[in-house]
Amino acid sequence: MPFYRSIIINETTTAYFWKITEDFNMLFRLAKLKDISLARLEKMKSESHQKGFLAVRMLLQYIGYSDFDLYYDEFGKPHLKTEEKGIKEELHISISHSFDFSSICISKSKPVGIDIEIVKPKILKIAPRFMDVNHLKELSETDKIQKATIIWGIKESIFKIKNEKGISFPNHIFESPFCSITETNCTAELRFNNIKEEFHIQYYQLEDYIFVCALPK
Repeated sequence: MPFYRSIIINETTTAYFWKITEDFNMLFRLAKLKDISLARLEKMKSESHQKGFLAVRMLLQYIGYSDFDLYYDEFGKPHLKTEEKGIKEELHISISHSFDFSSICISKSKPVGIDIEIVKPKILKIAPRFMDVNHLKELSETDKIQKATIIWGIKESIFKIKNEKGISFPNHIFESPFCSITETNCTAELRFNNIKEEFHIQYYQLEDYIFVCALPK
């Protein structure tokens, strides 16, 4: 079973990764699904999305949970049931998948948001829609692609934490300047509804993917 690796974000937060090498049928046989998840799976038109969905359930099983412990609130945000397992502290979870990788991140202390994205040149075509492209100046083409992917991940991760209608990536979420894509961390701000919130960001490269994790400061 291709559990890929875990990354310790801090003393209370860990991310887990599944590299999807199985075919759909194998994942379907191994993943334990409740009825509502099975219905959701059947509505997915893309096999890639189906496999990503199932790989998330495999990760839950790998760390001692299952699809039966996972539920979504009215805003589509995931949560873990912990009372039946005798866990007293609240656990926060975030989920992401992209092509060959699925990831979940569990935090015992703070809400968490994650994003995993494959690094592809087309990110530069849509970059003006979600970021200040001046942040890509004087970089090589390769570094522009990677940095734009990181910035997309930053904004997506913060949005997953807040999940409020009306939040705009280019107008409300701002990453601090970072010169090198190898720095692995930076900060970001959400300025929305006359409130400013700060977030600590960590990012990593996993093969041809960028993984980003956001936590409130």
